[in-house]
Amino acid sequence: MSSKVLITGASGGFGALTVKKLLENGHSVVATMRNTATKNKEISDELTSLGAHVVELDVTSDDSTNSGVAKAIELLGGLDVVINNAGVGVLGIQETFTIDDFKRLFEVNVFGVQRVNRAALPHLRAQGSGLVIHVSSLLGRMTLPFYGPYNASKWALEALAENYRIELSGFGVDSIIVEPGGYPTSFFNSLIFPSDSSRDEGYGEMVNAPKQLFDSFEGALANNPNQDPQHVADAITNLIETPAGQRPVRTVVDNMGMGVHIDPYNQQLDQIHQGIFGAFGMDGMLKLNVKEEV
Repeated sequence: MSSKVLITGASGGFGALTVKKLLENGHSVVATMRNTATKNKEISDELTSLGAHVVELDVTSDDSTNSGVAKAIELLGGLDVVINNAGVGVLGIQETFTIDDFKRLFEVNVFGVQRVNRAALPHLRAQGSGLVIHVSSLLGRMTLPFYGPYNASKWALEALAENYRIELSGFGVDSIIVEPGGYPTSFFNSLIFPSDSSRDEGYGEMVNAPKQLFDSFEGALANNPNQDPQHVADAITNLIETPAGQRPVRTVVDNMGMGVHIDPYNQQLDQIHQGIFGAFGMDGMLKLNVKEEV
C-alpha cells in the first residue's frame, strides 16, 4: 500500500537514500531540505527528476517548518508518515563545547524534531492514523567519548519519541525509533566542533584524541563494506510497509558489532515499560489503537 511521506534532511546521507528507496517502492514523497536553489540544488533536481516533491524546510525555524509541512500536505493530498531524519553531529572534548554550541546542536536534533511533530501531528491525529519515525543513533543508547553533546541530543530524542509513542497510541499514531550505527555518509562533513579552545591545555595530550578516534573510526568504516548506509534506508522503508501495530518501538541497524549489544538492552527496556505501566494500570497506552479498514 502506497504511503504519503514527508522526510527531513533529504539532501544527503540516509535522507536521500531513503527518498530514492521509497519512490522505487511506489510511495509518494515530499523531500525537505534547506538551500534547494543553491547548495543543495543538484540533489534537489535529482530527487525531483525521480518523482519526489522537494520542499524548502529549515527545522530550526518555526515559520519554515510550519509552512513546509503545510505545503507537503497540500502537495501529497494528505500525510501518512513523517520521518525525522535531519541531524548534525559533533566531535570534541565535551567541556570545550560552549552553551551556544549545545544550542546549535539541539536546535536541529531535538527542537527541530519537536517543531516538525507539532506541525504534522494535528493532521495525523485528526485522521486517526499515522507513523512518525525518529532517526536516532546507537549513541542515543550508549555514550562514547568525544561525542558528548551528540549523545545528549540523541538521548533526549529517544525520550521525546518514547513519550510520543505513549501519548499518541490512543489516536492511532505510531511513534518509533531507528537506531543506526556509524555509517560512511555526508553526515561527517558537517560536524560541529568546540568553540572554546582556551581549555585545551588543561587536557594535555587528550586534545588530540578526538581526531585520532575519528580517523580510526573512518578507517574501520572504509574497511567494512557491510556497513552500507543503504541498509538504513531499507530498514526505514520496511517499517513504513509493516502493518500498523506490528512495528517494533526500536530498530537497530548496524553491522559493526555495536548493535548486537544494544538489541538486548532495548528488549529489556520494553519489559521494564510493560512491568511499570502494568503496575499502574496504564499498559494499554503502550498498544497502538489500530484503525480498522473500511
